[in-house]
Amino acid sequence: MLRPILLHVMLLLAAITGTSTMTSAGVATPCADSTRDAVLITRFHFKQYYGGVVVVQAQVGDYPDTLQFILDTGSAGISLDTSTCTRLGIKMEPSDRIIKGLGSSKPVSFARNHALRLPGLTVDSLDFHINDYELISQVYGIQVDGIMGFSLLSRFIVTIDYDTEEILIYSKGKFTYPRGGQLLKPSLTQIPLISAPLRTSLRTINNRYYFDTGAGMCLLLSSQFVNDSSVLQGKRRRTKKMIQTEAQGLGGKMSMSLTTLNEFRIGNYSFRNVPTYIFDDQTNVTAYPFLGGMIGNDLLRRFNITLNYSKKEIYMIPNSHFRDMFDYSYTGLIIYLINGRVEVTDIIKGSPAEKAGFRKGDILMAVNNNLGPNLQLFRELLKNIGTKAVCLISRDNDLIIKKLPIKSIL
Repeated sequence: MLRPILLHVMLLLAAITGTSTMTSAGVATPCADSTRDAVLITRFHFKQYYGGVVVVQAQVGDYPDTLQFILDTGSAGISLDTSTCTRLGIKMEPSDRIIKGLGSSKPVSFARNHALRLPGLTVDSLDFHINDYELISQVYGIQVDGIMGFSLLSRFIVTIDYDTEEILIYSKGKFTYPRGGQLLKPSLTQIPLISAPLRTSLRTINNRYYFDTGAGMCLLLSSQFVNDSSVLQGKRRRTKKMIQTEAQGLGGKMSMSLTTLNEFRIGNYSFRNVPTYIFDDQTNVTAYPFLGGMIGNDLLRRFNITLNYSKKEIYMIPNSHFRDMFDYSYTGLIIYLINGRVEVTDIIKGSPAEKAGFRKGDILMAVNNNLGPNLQLFRELLKNIGTKAVCLISRDNDLIIKKLPIKSIL
């Protein structure tokens, strides 16, 4: 199964301002005293989806519905889904501000002066910008109600523990990092940027990248950077194999190429044969040559991460996922959860799925006798290299069984 990816760098091209107070945890200070020790305010569990993307449950204001938010360092604010606002009756105010993401730029509306209620913590006076997350919800197979970014992360010290699948939120102040990791000093306005080298068979190339926990992939490079730096050119001018696929940006689906890089390093930690997506940055999100692209959460999830924005620090310590294999096993199927059914939305040319006779619009009913529209389970079952998955599909009111070999197409 070729993983569809979420690419969600969101730059709000005007400052999102507003004071904040914190309640429900005995803390109430918009400006913390940096001479005091940081204090643990709350800790709570999150759910992890493919690519390591973190989904947190929270409530907005006095609305009783429990909502699902992606925790995203690649978002410059905090946001709500359009349909969620409509369902809850949250007022949406148009504005002249522009939101800029991969594939599109557009005006943004706001839901102003609302509180976010997390387990053990309420953050008041937040202005949520409004965006349409229907496609993202289809990608993950859950209702994505919003995205938590800089507007929340900048007000606390936040640790993401992928071993225990917990978020720990501390007040600002003096903070002692655990031993055994590395401290990064990113450039930070609203989205952290880090410098990192990538190595080809010919040379090492340095550039800057967004640090993006909301992107369900390892590495994304702009085609402008790739072409100018000859990143994919190997010895004897041979170019690495690439396959064509798609991803989801702010403007909807967009075409990309997928390949691997010899080596990429974050701090002192090196990763080899890293799956890498190449995209045409038409909206200039990466402002090349200022940036080369972004580092996504399929790499970042291999560390437990502490975000200390007030000190412009990110601390990373390798966790139990550090040596997990990258997913080189691709059947060529791209599947989403649409209207309660797992649907084949695209098939990679020359892939095992194409050779097995899958078609766009097929409904995947079962994989290896596992029935039901469980998108995440199907994706896990379709990445075991060297096996054959038995798939039950529905096509034109007929039920068809297909055997699908699972192997690398790179």
